[in-house]
Amino acid sequence: MTDRLDQARQLLAEHPVVDGHNDLPWALREQVGYDLAARDIAGDQSAHLHTDIPRLRAGGVGAQFWSVYVRSDLAGDAAVSATLEQIDAVAELLDRYPADLRRALTADDMEAARAEGRIASLMGAEGGHSIDNSLGTLRGPYALGVRYMTLTHNDNIAWADSATDEPGVGGLSPFGHEVVREMNRTGMLVDLSHVAATTMRDALATSTAPVMFSHSSSRAVCDHPRNIPDDVLAQLPANGGIAMATFVPKFVLPEAVAWTHAADENLRANGLHHLDTTERAMKVHAAFEAANPRPKATVATIADHLDHMREVAGIGHIGIGGDYDGTAFLPEGLESVAGYPNLIAELLGRGWSAADLAKLTWQNAVRVLRAAEDVARDLRTRRGPSHATIEQLDAPAA
Repeated sequence: MTDRLDQARQLLAEHPVVDGHNDLPWALREQVGYDLAARDIAGDQSAHLHTDIPRLRAGGVGAQFWSVYVRSDLAGDAAVSATLEQIDAVAELLDRYPADLRRALTADDMEAARAEGRIASLMGAEGGHSIDNSLGTLRGPYALGVRYMTLTHNDNIAWADSATDEPGVGGLSPFGHEVVREMNRTGMLVDLSHVAATTMRDALATSTAPVMFSHSSSRAVCDHPRNIPDDVLAQLPANGGIAMATFVPKFVLPEAVAWTHAADENLRANGLHHLDTTERAMKVHAAFEAANPRPKATVATIADHLDHMREVAGIGHIGIGGDYDGTAFLPEGLESVAGYPNLIAELLGRGWSAADLAKLTWQNAVRVLRAAEDVARDLRTRRGPSHATIEQLDAPAA
C-alpha cells in the first residue's frame, strides 16, 4: 500500500485533482461570519474544517470549485444577497492567499495555475433559488466569476424539481429550459447534482453544452435520489459532460441512509438545521453517534461508485466532487481534503491506469469547461441575452 500511495502522489503531482464542490465559504460564514483571521487556512484548521491550504497541498488538489451555496430556505432578495456575500468571501480568500490560490475563469486559467504551482480557484452556485427567477440575475454571478450553477438544492424551485422534494413541475418548466439555454449562451456549466432525475433528463435534452454533476455518485450502487441513474450516466458521452463522485456517506453507503435520517431528526429535535456543521451541531451529532454507532463508508466505498460510473459513462466522463465542509461525516481515509491520494491508491490497486487517473483527476474537468466556453462563444455570435420572464414562459394556458 505504501508503494501505491507513493505512486498516487506522483500521479497527482502531474495531474492534480479538480474537485467539483467544496463548501468552505459557507462554513466560514456559519462558524466565524467570514472572519478569515479566525479561520486562517494557511495553517492547520483540522479542529474546525475539512479544508486548509496545507491539506489541499497534501491531497494533491490543483483546482477547486468553491461552492457559493446558500440554503434553499432563503428566497428572493435574501438568496441573491447571500450568494453575493459568498462570492465576496471567495474573493477575500484569493486576496489573502495569492501564493497558493489563483482565480480561474477559464480552462486556460486552470492550466496556467497548474503550471505556476497554485490551486486554480473557481466558483459554483448551488441552487437556482440564488437567481430569484431572473435571467439578468443569472448573468450577474457569471460576470463575477461563477462558472456553474446547480439548478436546485434540496427543495424544488418554481422552474425545476429537486431530487429530495415531491414532484412539482415534472422536471424543468418552460422557463427552466430557458435558464439552461441562457447558461449555455453565457458559458456557465449546468450542474445537475441535487436535481430530480426528470430534471436531469430535461436538462440533457435541452443543453447544447456539456453538463456536470459537481458532487453526485451512482444510484445503482446506492439507491438514493441524490445519485445518478444509469440511463442518465449513459447519456454523458453524447453530451460530453462529467459526473463527479461525492464522498457523503448517506449518499454512497446504503447502510448509512437510515442512520443519517435519524441523526438529522435528532438535530432538528435540538432546534438545529439538519445541514448545520457548527461546533454546537457537531457536539449534538457526537452524542447521537456515541449512543447509535454510525455505519462507516471507506475509500473502497467511493471506488465502488467510480468503478460503476466508469463502466456506464466511460473514463472520459467521470471526476471527483468531495463535498468537503458541506457534510458532517466522511469516509474513513477521506476525512479531509488531504485524503485524495488514498482514493487514487485504491484505484491503482484495482487496475486503473495512469492515463485513466489523469482523466479522472484533471483532464476531464478541464475539457468540460473548455467545451462549454466553445459552445458559448458560438452561441453569442448567433443570439443575444434572453430577457424572457418566468411569468411569460410559465403562465398557465388560457
